[in-house]
Amino acid sequence: MFTAAKALLALKEKDSAKHSGVISLFSRYIVKNNLFPKKLSKYLPKAKDLREDADYVDFINITKEDANLQLERAAEFIKEAEKTLLKMLDKPEK
Repeated sequence: MFTAAKALLALKEKDSAKHSGVISLFSRYIVKNNLFPKKLSKYLPKAKDLREDADYVDFINITKEDANLQLERAAEFIKEAEKTLLKMLDKPEK
């Protein structure tokens, strides 16, 4: 999801080395310009928080269902990012 968000931001000549920066720029330049659905954009900070919890929180319990939900959300986010990319490049969808 972050790579997809960064790719869309690159078309706006925006970038950040930090995940929080990518989220902020994505919201400001992509979501607020109605290029990407706000509902799906919320998956990005949730994914960041879950990744940080998995990396840094002791005794965290991530279930198979939690992991599957993240995979589903990532697939949905990326599919929408592909549509957004085509819109931004002004190319018709396949």
